[in-house]
Amino acid sequence: MGCRPPGLLFLTSLLHIWHCAGGQGSYTIDTVRLTIEPRNAVQTGTAVRLRCQVSVSHSNIPNLIHSFQLTRDDVPIYTNNATEDTVEYKINPARAADSGDYECRVSVKNKAKASNSQKLDVKGLQTPTLHLTTSSPYENEEFKATCSAPEEKGPLIFQFYQSFKTGSPEVIKQLSQGGNSSTATLRLSHIGNCILYCDYEIRLVSGNQKSNSSKKVELIVKALHIAPIINILPSNSLSEGDIIEVVCRVVSPPSNTEVFLTKDKVILKQVRAAALSHKFTVREDDSGELVCKAEWGSVQKETSRRITVRSLFSKPQLTVEPTDIVEGDHFKLTCSVSILDSSKINNETMQYSIFKDKTEVANTATYMTVAQLSASGNYTCNAKSDSLTRTIVKESQKHFVKVKVPVSEPVLSVVGGTLFLGKPFQLSCYSQRGTLPIKYTLYQPSKPTNIKVVSKRDEKAIFNLTSITQISDIKNILCHANNSQLKPPTVGTGEQLLKSSDIIEPVSKPHLTTEPRMEDISEGYNMTLVCSVQRGSFPINFTWYSLGKGFLDSKTSRKLKESHSISNVKGDHAGGYFCECTNPAAEPKQSAIIIIRVKMAGWKKGLIAVFCLLFVMAIILFLFYKKRLPKLKKRRTGTLSVKAASTKVERMSLTQAEVNEAANGTAPYADAVSFSTKTQSSQATPGMMGKSIWSEHVSGSESDDNCSTNTLEKPEIQYKEDQLQQADPSRVPVKQGTDTVHGEVRNSQQGVQELADAASVEYAELNHDTNHQSDPSDHGYHSDPSNHGYHIANDDQPNDNSVSINCANNEE
Repeated sequence: MGCRPPGLLFLTSLLHIWHCAGGQGSYTIDTVRLTIEPRNAVQTGTAVRLRCQVSVSHSNIPNLIHSFQLTRDDVPIYTNNATEDTVEYKINPARAADSGDYECRVSVKNKAKASNSQKLDVKGLQTPTLHLTTSSPYENEEFKATCSAPEEKGPLIFQFYQSFKTGSPEVIKQLSQGGNSSTATLRLSHIGNCILYCDYEIRLVSGNQKSNSSKKVELIVKALHIAPIINILPSNSLSEGDIIEVVCRVVSPPSNTEVFLTKDKVILKQVRAAALSHKFTVREDDSGELVCKAEWGSVQKETSRRITVRSLFSKPQLTVEPTDIVEGDHFKLTCSVSILDSSKINNETMQYSIFKDKTEVANTATYMTVAQLSASGNYTCNAKSDSLTRTIVKESQKHFVKVKVPVSEPVLSVVGGTLFLGKPFQLSCYSQRGTLPIKYTLYQPSKPTNIKVVSKRDEKAIFNLTSITQISDIKNILCHANNSQLKPPTVGTGEQLLKSSDIIEPVSKPHLTTEPRMEDISEGYNMTLVCSVQRGSFPINFTWYSLGKGFLDSKTSRKLKESHSISNVKGDHAGGYFCECTNPAAEPKQSAIIIIRVKMAGWKKGLIAVFCLLFVMAIILFLFYKKRLPKLKKRRTGTLSVKAASTKVERMSLTQAEVNEAANGTAPYADAVSFSTKTQSSQATPGMMGKSIWSEHVSGSESDDNCSTNTLEKPEIQYKEDQLQQADPSRVPVKQGTDTVHGEVRNSQQGVQELADAASVEYAELNHDTNHQSDPSDHGYHSDPSNHGYHIANDDQPNDNSVSINCANNEE
């Protein structure tokens, strides 16, 4: 509809191309209008025309091509390209399937515009017709029913109804097909009159519309009398071995009727006739229902009877001893039955046979043999009762006998081949021989038992173990492998691991020592740092560190001890040291830090000592000469000084030459010196008695004090010289050389000052008169020949004065 001759379209297209090549004009689509004639709502069967008109404004563009597209519910139903501005689309006759929303869309070159939507509503549906293949079917007989509406379009849904004189209609079939007709297969079971009819439904975007019902067709469903009759002879209560006959018969069946005899869904016999007969010997398992079935076309009817079969003896039982058989063991098979009806059968009439894989191996009730691998298989036994009236054979159930290969000694190994003490590891336990499944049991001291069952070929039992700290613990590991409950397990020990695996023991904490001992390390000598461990797998890496200098040295050794030497030790080598050890276990350990103190070299100590000694001597000499020099000047004056007494003991010093001169009587003054004071007393202090003036040597400073001059605050004490007497050489001890002889005079009164005499007396020698010494009380002098000097005591009163005599050198 609305199509133009091909030649005209081709010419129009050429003109359009030429115009486009010549120049580009301007244009605009003004309006697009869609109209439905005669109207938007019509009855079914009415002729409908859709008219689409476009208005385009352009600048002198001849033969402008318009592309029209007509859609219903947004589905394109018509297209056309024309130079005219109007196209028409006819629907004749219009059906309900044509209802919907229509729209016209026009494209001019690269511009397009659509019309307003127009709705077409077609009212009414064609009444369907129903056709049946038979009007008097048998019960449950299949027949065909066709419902059609040939003038309708679109997908239709057909429904078939059955109704009776009483009651509501019932949908017996519903079909959804794309055409305008549908055929259904119906089977009616109700015997008697019934009514059939149909209708259909169309699905639109606006909603579903349903047709009127077809004409109703009345049917007569006839009964089919083909139910069979079953007879069992002699009875339905039987004993195994009895022979029975089953008869199935149908009275007046239609042609092509079939009769079946079934039991437990197994067809025993089938005939295409009115009756059948079947004879068979019943067995123990024949108890149950026998079914007779008659079939004509799709119609079936059946009748059943139950039979009961009693057993004369039980089904044979095959037993195996032992139940767990290992290669090389003896085992026995026994076949046995239980007699249930001794009136018809006894044990003497029973016959037994034993089979292996359906091959007879024994015709007795018992079979014994030695277990070999070839003995594995399925065993059964038959029990047979044979008599004149019956023969009964029963077979036992299959019994699978498996001869097991004994388990070989399990082999223990570490997964990965290396065992690090102190770290978790996996242990493998595996037996090369043995029938699966094999049960592996791992035992460890003070730890729970671990069990693994291996069911696959070449599979190993893998156990996850916690750390082992000592090699001795490995020897206590046990792995039991077993595949039989009646046989003891084979045992694998942990000693295998010592041979098959690399056992890495971490190093113990290292100990760092020195050679020589730390307290004997001195400058200039060599020092050795010795790092040692008590245990650990080789090789061991030893590394030495200094707290001040860091890394010192590293050595890898296959010994438990290594050393690092430091030559020509210096003071800066003092400080902290430690060593670190590690091995393939990768667990480094550090020793304790030792503090090394380096002693000074011996020659340095000697040099310092000499320096200090020289320094002290220089100070002593300096002080000595500084103190001695003014005293030497005073000694040249040769004066005798008297000073106030004090608690200090004053000493009189004489040279050895003077003592000798006094003993020989050659001194200018041989007489003893007389001391007289104003308040002299005859009493003497006991502590002062017997004090020898020759008994002590004084120090250099005290000796120097004897040459000093003292000024006394008391009245002048008079000293006079007695007549010189010849001294007794035998009573005066003589000292050789230049030894100094000391004499003491103590002043018993403290704090009394005495006036010094201006005169000084020089003594060339001491006069020791025997007459003076004979009288101890004379002048208060006491002489003791056994002592090397005189004891002078002043018996004065508490205010005694003591006299200090300073004897100058004779040379002066």
